Amino acid sequence: MAELMIDARGLSKSYGSFRALDDVHFQIRKGEIVGFLGPNGAGKTTTMKILTCYIAPSEGTAIVGGADIWEDPLAVRVAIGYLPESTPLYGDMLVAEYLEFVGEMRGLQRAALRQAIRRVVEACDLGSFYGQEIRTLSKGQRQRVGLAQALIHEPPILILDEPMSGLDPNQAVEIRELIRELGKERTVILSTHNLAEVQVTCQRVLIISRGKIVADDTPQALSGRGQNRYIVVVEGAGNRAKAQEILSRIEGVAAVRELEVRDGEVRFEVLSGGKQDLRASISRTIVQGGLTLLELRPEGRNLEAIFRELTVGSEFEKSGEGEEGQEHREA
Repeated sequence: MAELMIDARGLSKSYGSFRALDDVHFQIRKGEIVGFLGPNGAGKTTTMKILTCYIAPSEGTAIVGGADIWEDPLAVRVAIGYLPESTPLYGDMLVAEYLEFVGEMRGLQRAALRQAIRRVVEACDLGSFYGQEIRTLSKGQRQRVGLAQALIHEPPILILDEPMSGLDPNQAVEIRELIRELGKERTVILSTHNLAEVQVTCQRVLIISRGKIVADDTPQALSGRGQNRYIVVVEGAGNRAKAQEILSRIEGVAAVRELEVRDGEVRFEVLSGGKQDLRASISRTIVQGGLTLLELRPEGRNLEAIFRELTVGSEFEKSGEGEEGQEHREA
């Protein structure tokens, strides 16, 4: 089993009477790319700030890169490379100057600094604009520079906050591939609101709502929670009523809904009352009823549907309160 890189143990954070985090537990191992999702005010930002030692929890602790956030916060910071949503780049610096500055701030000197810069320039593909001023770079190029600064001290853990924000589709593909490559040797936490991005990039998903972890699984397993839904397409618009009546009589079917009639085809949504596979029963019953079955497929809910099911109705969303607002008032 891969080495344990992050171990959150009962993390809680209170701001007066407001509970931003409530007894949060999770573990992340080396080589995992984990999507960290949650609506505004759910506790996501607070969790990341605790893991990076920016703020302290009210209760609990976390072991990050083998170091306890209470006992050795400096070692925790060394173990983490962080790319915030608004990357703190200095526009009047050349890329080369900026990377040298960041490396020196991380304690790298002379030969070690030069080697580190060469490594991140190659890893993040910065060679074509290495000598340019940062303010002249595209959004995608700036994100690459931001990743380079997060990597320059070779941290085993990367925390990336909305790394695809503001990128065009081509730039997003490039950054996604880079994150996948980096994740082969590192632990990556990817905080984002782009659920489609999580499905294609992450191996695991953590969903937080109301300060609690409400889901921890693979994107495929989460989507698989909805495998009791089937799309059925039958030939002949005149067979609508007959097909619906036949489908409704199948044992295990909870509901049948007509979706559309188009080009002489009728499309239905069939919901199962349980988790049993109804494909054989559906196909057999349709054929025995003298109808032509054109399509039958199980269709799980996408990650967006699961996310909404687990998080919509949060008291923070309803009230307009959130962790950031509470932090601001406490400050």
